[in-house]
Amino acid sequence: MSKTKTKKSTAAELDSVYLLKMLLYLVLGSFWVRFTTRSQVSQIPIPLGFVVGVFLASRERFRIDRKLEFAVLLMAMFIGFWLPIGLTITR
Repeated sequence: MSKTKTKKSTAAELDSVYLLKMLLYLVLGSFWVRFTTRSQVSQIPIPLGFVVGVFLASRERFRIDRKLEFAVLLMAMFIGFWLPIGLTITR
């Protein structure tokens, strides 16, 4: 009897799914929550989208490459810091 080896097939991800995930991480990473006072002298920014994105990237079932996901999140976080993207809460 000859022994046959079975290959485990891995499901290949479509390019559109990969692009959608990268776009999701880009949008999530740019979302900030800013707390300001009425006089807008002090502002406390919190990168809420980055935190949610890191959580999703670590829990993702079909991992692309965590380094790429974190790099896209980090880049979007820095861009979103200077752009008026996100939620501003005034006290």
